[in-house]
Amino acid sequence: MSNEPITLTAGDAEATVLPGNGGRIGGLRVGGTELLRQGERYGCFPMVPWCGRIREGHFRDGAVVHRMPLNSPPHAIHGTARDAAWRTARATADEAVLTYDLTDPWPYSGRVTQVIALTGDALTLTMSVETYESSFPAQIGWHPWFNRTLDGTGVEIAFDPAWQEERGDDHLPTGNRIDPKPGPWDDCFGMPDGVDVTLTWPERLELKVTSREEWVVVYDEQEAAVCVEPQTGPPDGLNTLPRLVTPLEPLEATTTWRWTRL
Repeated sequence: MSNEPITLTAGDAEATVLPGNGGRIGGLRVGGTELLRQGERYGCFPMVPWCGRIREGHFRDGAVVHRMPLNSPPHAIHGTARDAAWRTARATADEAVLTYDLTDPWPYSGRVTQVIALTGDALTLTMSVETYESSFPAQIGWHPWFNRTLDGTGVEIAFDPAWQEERGDDHLPTGNRIDPKPGPWDDCFGMPDGVDVTLTWPERLELKVTSREEWVVVYDEQEAAVCVEPQTGPPDGLNTLPRLVTPLEPLEATTTWRWTRL
């Protein structure tokens, strides 16, 4: 199938899926109100085959060192798939299945599948990376840009992480875990019981971002939007906490955004 835009609907919710622009969610409207920041770089894009920054673009797989393009000098950031066109494998009124085949500059072959499922009160995103050839380290995550204000009402962020990854001057974790600090944040947090972050626009909407994964980056240093990014490991995780994709064991992750009118 083509990579033309897809519109999903369920109840009074509508999601726009953009396979041709990095497999991202271009918009999510609830009762006509847009929840995601608009623009080619925004919405919500999948982070794969890594999340956040790789230190100086280098990661090691055994004795081999691979180098990724420095798209956020001096580091490589957010994977390769957000800059690529995905293909639509299947689409119905309320669900789309997209695929992307890993290719240069990523040094390993594999297929990424993303399922986007909409209901009247939730959007669920599921992603997997599989290979039938060499095993390789990888990460999965999502980078949504939620509008900071809805109809003039500012957002409040609530979550209870077990720790915060200490951030060095190079924007990467130092390896130390510290007690969570007050925002503003561009930081990675540990939630070993699973990601659970609540965004509240008082008297408008409450939205809960959940995932079985235990890592989340929260970014609220931008005026227009806030980001809540569930992922399978911390930034620079290809080096510090690699998760292997093997022919017998794909890497899979899911996140759900569930909303309630206030």
